[in-house]
This record gives sequence, C-alpha cells and structure tokens, in this order.
Amino acid sequence: MAKLYFRHGAMSSAKTLNLLAAAHSYEIQAKNIKVMKPQMDTRFGEGSVGSRAGLSRKADMLLTDDSTFSAEDLVDVSCIFVDEAQFLHPRVVERLRNVATDFAIPVICYGLRTDFRSRLFPGSKRLMELADTIEEVKTTCTFCNRKATMNLKSVDGKETMNGPTVCLGGDEMYVPSCYEHFCQRIASATGCSIDFEAAWAAGDKADAAQHAADAIVNKEAPSIDGGYQSRPLPEPDMEKSPQKA
Repeated sequence: MAKLYFRHGAMSSAKTLNLLAAAHSYEIQAKNIKVMKPQMDTRFGEGSVGSRAGLSRKADMLLTDDSTFSAEDLVDVSCIFVDEAQFLHPRVVERLRNVATDFAIPVICYGLRTDFRSRLFPGSKRLMELADTIEEVKTTCTFCNRKATMNLKSVDGKETMNGPTVCLGGDEMYVPSCYEHFCQRIASATGCSIDFEAAWAAGDKADAAQHAADAIVNKEAPSIDGGYQSRPLPEPDMEKSPQKA
C-alpha cells in the first residue's frame, strides 16, 4: 500500500521548494506525476505552484471542496504532490487518503500545521489524523536561532492575532517564530498577554463575517458545515419581482 504523507512547516520553511525539487526528481526519471493545489491559492498566479525562492511550475489540477480523483485521471501516475494542503477541505483529504490506499499512488502533501492563532487548519487536522507519515520541514525563528513553530502575522507592521483565518499573504504579512518570541511580540503590540481562547472566539466571528461577505460577492450561500463549500442562491421569481417591466 502506498502512503499518504504530510510534510508541514512554519511560514518560509521552503515547503514548496521541497515539493518542486521532489517533483523534479520524479520527472528526470521519466515518471508521471501530478502536482495539485487549492484553487483558492492565487498568490503566484492562478494555476501556478510557486516558491518564494523564485521557482514555479504549472499545477496539473486545482482542487476545490468537491474535487474527486477517478481511475482514468490517475493512469500511469507515479506520485501526487499537493501544495498548500492546509486549505483542503477534510473530505478532499479523505479522498487523497483513498487514492494512496486504493490506487497504490503515494500522495505527498505540503502545508502549514496551524494558523496565526495556533489552531490547526481543518485540512491539516485531517492530515494529522490520516497520514501514514508526518514530517516537519524545519526553519528558524525570525528573531532568534530556535526552531520556528508559530506563524506570526503583522498588519501595517504591527503584530496581531485579529482577522479571518484565511488571508493570503507573503513575507510582509507572516513570519516564522518560536513560541517565546510569538508571545513577546503579540504582547508588545497589544499591550497585554495572549488570551488564546479570546483570540479563537474573535477569529470565529471574523471567519463568519468573511464567509458571509464572500457569499454576497459571489452570490452564493455560505456552507453549513464550516468549510469553504458554497451553494448557488436560488434564482429570483421574476413573476413576483418588482423589477419586472
């Protein structure tokens, strides 16, 4: 049986660079692979898997909350690589688990373990539960030489734990940090010690507001299961519409 791997690390730990290098190793051996990423990740361009080191390649598949993997799509595939796996819906993680089990294709997922409030992303949580092998891609704290375990967010140069969980950004917004410096920087910026439970509650409200705003913009109904899946709103009854001529 092939394995499901979860290779996690803090921000700027070269996760995508590792993915691109591993994918290249397969390809120079003339082996077929598929590189995937969540459709929502557009930081390096839609359809592009990019590293901050400057390397990139086209994604073979963009994943949504409803993505499935058929036998026809996986013929002669030797390995599947998934970037930004923290953004996967848990059910997609389960389907990737089944790909490794049922089709004997290794699936290697790279991503963050936790968000900037120290909570597991839903996709990362499911990977921690289902992966055969869990490996850490290590980097050092921005402020010392200890291992980074946290992702520190800044807005306008000020460290914060506020805002929605999903806010795509780069080095100017997130940096890797050890736990000690994470707590020190947040306390210095806010003037008080960290209250994780209060931050989580505020984060839940910010996420709900973001999902509601996205639903309005995209004319979609928010998910009832807490994920990013959405449903089209029903079409208005034009016979009853006051706008009808």
